[in-house]
Amino acid sequence: MVTSRQERAIGIFDSGIGGLTVLKAIATLMPSEHIVYLGDTARVPYGTKSPSMVSRYAAEAVGKLMSVPLKMVVIACNTASACALGTLVETVDRTGAVPVLGVIGPGAHEALARSTKGRIGVIGTESTIKQGAYQNVLKTLAPEVTVWARPCPLFVPLAEEGWLDNEVTEAAARRYLAPVRDQGIDTLILGCTHYPLLKGVISRTVGASVQLIDSAEATAREVKALLEARGLERQSEEPGRRAFLVTDSPERFARVGEIFLGEPLERVELVILQA
Repeated sequence: MVTSRQERAIGIFDSGIGGLTVLKAIATLMPSEHIVYLGDTARVPYGTKSPSMVSRYAAEAVGKLMSVPLKMVVIACNTASACALGTLVETVDRTGAVPVLGVIGPGAHEALARSTKGRIGVIGTESTIKQGAYQNVLKTLAPEVTVWARPCPLFVPLAEEGWLDNEVTEAAARRYLAPVRDQGIDTLILGCTHYPLLKGVISRTVGASVQLIDSAEATAREVKALLEARGLERQSEEPGRRAFLVTDSPERFARVGEIFLGEPLERVELVILQA
């Protein structure tokens, strides 16, 4: 028997557009699920802001997202996952009714599972790397691994511009990734949801022997497992509905979002956040 909770949507929050890679991975794995996406495009990027400001922004955005009946919240922003996940779990998932999942844990778990030498690289925004988000989780789970981390801030605007594989992107990749590659890593975590769009140039730069960990795909698999474990997966053959909410520039979100999803977005709604 289908319950009302099974029919509720998965809520996805991101600081802007990058979290659409998480939405795409979830929609591909669970096409019947309803999904509501909120991008805080008025205040992006989060990656250069202080942890306290990121926590405040994330709390406001998730509060708005929770006005929709949800069965789960996914924090699809690596920076927000690093700075605010603990607080969001406490405020949203107090009773366990609406679980909250970030992207860092799933990515770290998959990297450890696939690494053969325990030599793991991590790339992300300045804030994610500075916070030590992936490094801390990896070392907590497996103290014996060696981790090299490097911020790659230009990858975000390059992805949003659609410059996914040209000479500019290749030059940036060589500059950012050579120091990590030269450490002999066997696994590289793409610690920003924009970075999967640049998989081609990243893989060529670090070499085919280095396994790339797409945290969006890892997160989608964990979302599916959690919903199945709690009996919350939607029991329907019909495709789920998609809703897109943004705090600024819905036209730009729709235009750039098409690069991320590979198809036109459904209607994008402008919303106002309040503390």
